Amino acid sequence: MPIEIRELHIRVTVNAPSAGGGATAQPASQPPASGGSGEDKDALIAECVEQVLQILQEKQER
Repeated sequence: MPIEIRELHIRVTVNAPSAGGGATAQPASQPPASGGSGEDKDALIAECVEQVLQILQEKQER
């Protein structure tokens, strides 16, 4: 007898602090995300806002 899954919840934690202080998931050539300059953060936020507004506009057109 097949089972039908109608709803699935997945929770993911990204960049959680490691308990043992082991190796990090980021390559050594990249600085930590929180260490970026204010201009980089502003540019990233502006790009995110632009993409969200574009997605909302596309949904309204449907």
